[in-house]
Amino acid sequence: MRFLLDGFKRVARSHKRSAAAPGPATLSPLQSFGSNPGALQAWYYVPEGLTKAPALVVVLHGCGQNAAGYDQAAGWSKVAEDFGFAVLYPEQIHTNNPKLCFNWFNLGDIRRGQGEVHSIWQMVETMTTEHGINRDRIYITGLSAGGAMANAALCAYPETFAGGAIIAGLPYAVATSVPAAFDRMRGHGIPNEECLQGRLAEASPHIGPWPTISVWHGTSDGTVAQANASAIITQWSRVHDVPLNPSSLKTVDGHKRLAWRDRFGRDAIELYLIERMDHGTPLDVASGYGQIAPYMLDAGISSTLHTARSWGLTPAFRRRPKGIGYVRPTRLPQVTGDLSRTGRKTFKW
Repeated sequence: MRFLLDGFKRVARSHKRSAAAPGPATLSPLQSFGSNPGALQAWYYVPEGLTKAPALVVVLHGCGQNAAGYDQAAGWSKVAEDFGFAVLYPEQIHTNNPKLCFNWFNLGDIRRGQGEVHSIWQMVETMTTEHGINRDRIYITGLSAGGAMANAALCAYPETFAGGAIIAGLPYAVATSVPAAFDRMRGHGIPNEECLQGRLAEASPHIGPWPTISVWHGTSDGTVAQANASAIITQWSRVHDVPLNPSSLKTVDGHKRLAWRDRFGRDAIELYLIERMDHGTPLDVASGYGQIAPYMLDAGISSTLHTARSWGLTPAFRRRPKGIGYVRPTRLPQVTGDLSRTGRKTFKW
């Protein structure tokens, strides 16, 4: 069992487990997904009636939360049902972390081939083989500790993911202990540009292409300092070869969206700054997707919908017709190994 400082109580205090009430019955357990070195649990949702290889969104909850509670509040399975893609929820357990935080500050849990991040990769591989997931359309998102672990997965396995959305999260490999984790959360001791980018470069043998990065952060976040959002952007800027200053700035649903465009004209990195929002996932409850819960905040903008749309999962917001039933592809042998270096073409700068 990993020992944590009492400080984690501060993080989890208002992350009270929305799971106190039973979650929706839409999620199914992923029973077996390899050696599972991080000892995580997993849940998933695959809508009925899918007629082609679906996309997959991996969603990581925050401290004190669980898969069902986060799904109910963020609305991911409801969006998946309406627009036709699969959702995977890795879930932390108490014996790993008493406050149910993903261990983003433990090097043994964020290195490629090790710990929790490798368990997440094994879950993705299992979902891909069992449900015929389109390998070019796999994405990951998470809140707070889940956001930091989502960033870790993007860094450790960049060839697996087409894009990621990090909500109130932190850069990769910036802390190796609980005290250091709290310092980084406060914005203290964040490494410089060269160090941040070096840690991404060292995280995998991958040479590109790289997943798109979406960062969401409340301007009044009192738990994770906004400096971490800037550091995440800095960490990813070199591999995407984007300019120092944002390529565009506009207002979306009353909040600032900054974007950094790569040489292909694509918004490779984006940042949503949610005005006056504290620590949490921004929702637009009026949209019909999501509901208010601890650290799930009605900000008049839905990170779930905007993220899904940016990944091409909700084209023109046209809901799919309901099918007659989803037929799983033939199950392939269980994946337990690691990925090798890809030969895909790299971005050049």
